[in-house]
Amino acid sequence: MLKDFRDFVMRGNVLDLAVGIIIGVAFTSVVNSLVSDVLMPPIGLLLHGVDFSNLFINLGGGSYTSLADAQAAGAATINYGLFINSLISFLITALAVYLLVRAIKVAQRSAVAKKAEDTVAEPTEKECIFCHTMIPVKATRCPHCTSELNAS
Repeated sequence: MLKDFRDFVMRGNVLDLAVGIIIGVAFTSVVNSLVSDVLMPPIGLLLHGVDFSNLFINLGGGSYTSLADAQAAGAATINYGLFINSLISFLITALAVYLLVRAIKVAQRSAVAKKAEDTVAEPTEKECIFCHTMIPVKATRCPHCTSELNAS
């Protein structure tokens, strides 16, 4: 059973998936930092100092100045500001993945085109050495001047 498990884990697809997940987690933390630390402060400034992470709707009684105060008091809240941050994070991540996949596809297409250019097709015609017309490569006699051709 251990041998089967080891074989399963060591397959290329499983290792590729594990690497992808690890990179994805690291990428997510970078994107979250980009959204919360770089993008949202200027957007909040443009909207007259609005801090999206502090936007919430209090479903219970009482008035709270911040989301932290409401959560500390145990109030039920709808945290739509955090949702906006998450939505922006998702859109940036989706855009980055789209651009990465698009770049890979373009690179693959150019590699396929280059490979097709590198492959030289075998000639199907040759020139008759007597009358200089094009004839099939396998011809032993020219159909135009009827000269016998060497097997060249």
